[in-house]
Amino acid sequence: MKALLSVYDKTGIVEFSRQVVSAGYELISTGGTHRTLSEQGGLQVTQVAEVTGSPEILEGRVKTLHPVIYAGLLARRDSREHMAELMHQGIDTIDLVVVNLYPFVETISRPGVTLADALENIDIGGPTMLRAAAKNFPSVAVVVDPADYSWVGEKLANGGLSIEDRRGLAAKAFHHVSTYDAAVTGYLTQTPNGESSGESEELPESLNISLKKIAGLRYGENPHQSGALYAPTRAPAGMAGARQLHGRELSYNNLMDADAAWRTASDFADATVAVVKHANACGLASRDDIAQAYLQAYEGDTVSAFGGIVAFNRTVTAAAAEAMEPVFYEVVIAPDYEPAALAILQKKRNLRILAIDKQPDSAALDLRPISGGILVQTPDILKEDPATWTTATKRAPTDSEMKDLAFAWKAAKHIKSNAIIFAKDLALMGMGAGQPNRVVSVHLSQRSSGDKAKGSVMASDAFFPFADNIELAAEAGITAIVQPGGSIRDDEVIAAADKAGLAMVLTGVRHFRH
Repeated sequence: MKALLSVYDKTGIVEFSRQVVSAGYELISTGGTHRTLSEQGGLQVTQVAEVTGSPEILEGRVKTLHPVIYAGLLARRDSREHMAELMHQGIDTIDLVVVNLYPFVETISRPGVTLADALENIDIGGPTMLRAAAKNFPSVAVVVDPADYSWVGEKLANGGLSIEDRRGLAAKAFHHVSTYDAAVTGYLTQTPNGESSGESEELPESLNISLKKIAGLRYGENPHQSGALYAPTRAPAGMAGARQLHGRELSYNNLMDADAAWRTASDFADATVAVVKHANACGLASRDDIAQAYLQAYEGDTVSAFGGIVAFNRTVTAAAAEAMEPVFYEVVIAPDYEPAALAILQKKRNLRILAIDKQPDSAALDLRPISGGILVQTPDILKEDPATWTTATKRAPTDSEMKDLAFAWKAAKHIKSNAIIFAKDLALMGMGAGQPNRVVSVHLSQRSSGDKAKGSVMASDAFFPFADNIELAAEAGITAIVQPGGSIRDDEVIAAADKAGLAMVLTGVRHFRH
């Protein structure tokens, strides 16, 4: 019996090869693996070039790609014709393949990686051997994961692998190759600079999605549902790559809300804090000082903040941590924490503390499952300049109102449609979200903000279909409004704003979030 070994990750390969030899196999190997086994392991190993009669060429790019190798792998042992042809050609069978691949994912995850580096780390021979061995798994055992060396070696030494063992190893090999190919496909099909233009882009005709389970969760949204966190095979980024510094295990809902909070806070350039409940911001504020930003965000809705998620887009200071101390939160997430702040927060035994790396705007597609398929869209990333907005009313916004309108407009992008935002002094005063009609969202914003609505501005994620929204906003004390425009009743809506003495600007852009 012969075993062919060619591994990039040499973890445990010497010890496993000794078990393979003890089980009666002769070893065949390639360049680096051959050196490791012979020089470090002191094992008797035959070079692939000796088996094929052909030297490695093109700086090692071609070594195992040879009929002698693939005939030994693919020949059916139950076929007289196959076995007779092997004998006639003087080719031996290969009964065990141990392969892992060039580190393509690790390579493209490095900052500044070049196309040449990426291409050089696309493995060709390895996946081909894995596929050939896995195709013929009843006769050829295939091992791709060093974590399997121990139990495979033990079984080889004690009667061999069962057909179920072989089938499982083959499935693992095909999965490994498919995820590898998906990573290559994803890299080659992404935009060259990795950024989205924010404009409508043509979507691919097919998608290769490969995800790896990185964490099991206690359950899904409800206890009767299973839940887990999956991420692409490359190093997880964003919320999937957040580091937990303290607290209990994260739940499905924790991660959903934490992602919504982080997306909201990190979308602002100024020091900003978002307090989120059920994926919507109930508190949001920007200030020069992050502790003050937290206090203003908390004051936005002190009732809803209880049991919520808090996201900071700056390092959490000791002052900010002290300000949070009286309130129960499920999760706090930030790029970093002052040591004193971390010490204060860690006194809360159940508080989950996450650290997350700020990522540049990503062109990654937005995927949402529906029954029988997946909806795909480009992300809602758009560089908007308030200076380009159009004033539709007789009165233009003041400078102060314009700052609040820009703040409210960005906030509305992260609230579930139909979204209405009341904001003042760069802080959320009230909001309405997820309602079947927009006037109900205005009512909810008015109710949640109360007296704080007076002097606030209002943002709407889509156009106003009727003037009643404007009339209600004016009654609440709103002074200026930002909305996309585009309704067949825009003239009525603008007239209502003029009648109430409000300023209104039109963006020409909609930000639905379902």
